[in-house]
Formats: sequence, structure tokens, C-alpha cells
Amino acid sequence: MRKYRALKILGAILAVLLLFFAVVNIIPPQKNVESNPFVVGKGELPLIAAHRGGGANNPENTLLAFREAVETIGVDIIESDLYLTKDGYLVYNHDSYIDETCNVNGDLTLEEVEELCEDKSNRHYIRDMTLAELQQYNFGYYFEDANGERIYKDVTDPAALGLQIATVDQLFALFYESHPELLFIVEIKDSGERGVEACRVLYEQLKAYPAYMERIVIGTFHDEIETELRSNYPSLLRGAPTGSARNFVLTQYLGVNLFDNGDFACLQIPLSYDIGVEIPLDAMTLVRRAHRRNIAVQYWTINDADEMRMLIEMGVDCIMTDDPVLLKSILEEYR
Repeated sequence: MRKYRALKILGAILAVLLLFFAVVNIIPPQKNVESNPFVVGKGELPLIAAHRGGGANNPENTLLAFREAVETIGVDIIESDLYLTKDGYLVYNHDSYIDETCNVNGDLTLEEVEELCEDKSNRHYIRDMTLAELQQYNFGYYFEDANGERIYKDVTDPAALGLQIATVDQLFALFYESHPELLFIVEIKDSGERGVEACRVLYEQLKAYPAYMERIVIGTFHDEIETELRSNYPSLLRGAPTGSARNFVLTQYLGVNLFDNGDFACLQIPLSYDIGVEIPLDAMTLVRRAHRRNIAVQYWTINDADEMRMLIEMGVDCIMTDDPVLLKSILEEYR
């Protein structure tokens, strides 16, 4: 009798739990954002995001790369990182220093530069240089084409080819009239007061290009910059900071996504997280649950054809890649 009563109690608990999970998965969750240009329609192919402007096809983060990505390849999104110069300009670069992408150290090989930069005191940091100083250098210096040739090494006028470091204003101005539909993914890399100033500069630049105000999503790894964006620039779309992305993924896997309180527009994630144990993130259910909240799911940085196909078939919204030429060819298979 006692065993039968225990089984009844256990059955009741399981029934309550099943009902609970059924209810939280049936109730439609509140949308994170009402309008999200980064979410593709049902059955549509993912957007192409040129990571660093497409660094496998052209010298990364240069106007040349951005121009070729948009006008020749036909990407949907430009993706890159932003740093504030010494004199207050926002420029595109992946690292906080420029040594590995330009000839600031003279005629050294990339291997020699990498060895030099192991000592951080030898690096040329963007925060310590003015825009005019940065614009002296050839940012295509170490780029190699498909044949391994450094085709821009001996360019004498980098500005003429668009091989200087690029500013936010230059990029917006370049495409605003011809490509008002263009989307942007940016990450503010500076922290503290410099990061706060970077937010202000970006917002002021966007005022001159109002159509882009609603077509840019901003990310950061710094809590204080996330707070700054949420508090003082609530109209701008934000990518999920690390903590919010982790919480969303966790609640999705537990089936209680209704209780996630994130307010981001885009979930930007790799194929897996390594936390001592590798956690796969290539789950179709994650995409579906994100779409219920009008969140765009964007995977980075995907340069393998088979991985691209897998994500296309999952129905993701965006694939960030260094090789947009390859991704475009894969997408053509599905058209």
C-alpha cells in the first residue's frame, strides 16, 4: 500500500511537470523587438554577412573589401569591429592594434611581425594613434590572393585603391545612396570611457544616415557598454551579450524559454561552446524558439561549405563568413 501511494505521488508530480512544460511551450512568448530586419521570412535563404568585409576575398576591413563585398559579390550585411582612435574617430579593425594587417613596421614578413607582437609593448594600438597617422599605411600589405601572392604589397597610393583603414562615416557614405537596404553588424571593442564615447560617436554618425539607424545591430563583450547602449540608445538594435546568449541557450535546452528575459535582437553564436565540455549550438529548435520572439539567429565564423549547407537547411537567418564568394555559390545551389 505504501509503495502504491508513493507511485501515485510520483505520477502526480510527473503529470504536473509535463503540464507545466506543455503550458510554457504553448503560450506565445513576448517578442524581443517588434521590427527586426535581420530575421528572414519562412522558407527564405540566410543573409550573407561579410565578416571583416570578406577577409578571404579582399584585404579585411578596407574600403576595397567592403566595396567588393557589396557591389561585386552582393552580400546583405557588412560585419566588423569598431575602435576609437586617439582623436575620436571610429575605425574598422579586428584587433586593437594594426601591426598584422598593414606595413606600420616596414618591410617585415608577417611571421616576423607576429613574433615582434608577442611583446605587447611593441604593438601599435589604435587608441594611441590619430586617424591621419593610421591613414599613412597600406592595409592590404599582407593580403594574399588565391595563389598565395601578396598582390598589394607594393602599392604606392593605398588611398586610391581603398586600402587605407576605413571609418564608420566613410562606409555609411559609400553605400547610403546606392544601397539603402544594406545591413550592418558591428561590435564596439573599447571598454570603459572609451567605449561609452564610441557609442556616442556611432550614434551621432548614424543621425546623418537615418535609414541605417534601423538597419544596424550593435554588440559588445563589455557589461558597462551593454548598459550604456540599453540605457541611452534604446532605439538601436543590440546583439546578445555573452551572458544573455548563454541564458537564452540554456532556457531553450531546458524547454523553459518563456522565462528568458533578454531584450536583444540578434543571437550571434558559433556552432558550439567549449566550457570544458563542448556544447553544440547547431540546433533547429534553438532557431525556432528564437523566431518565436522575433530574434535573428546568426552563426559565426563559417568558412566550410558543408557547415554552410547544414545551417541553410536549419533555417538560420544569417551566416557570417570570411569567404562570401563561397557562401554565395552554396546559396545558388538552393535557389
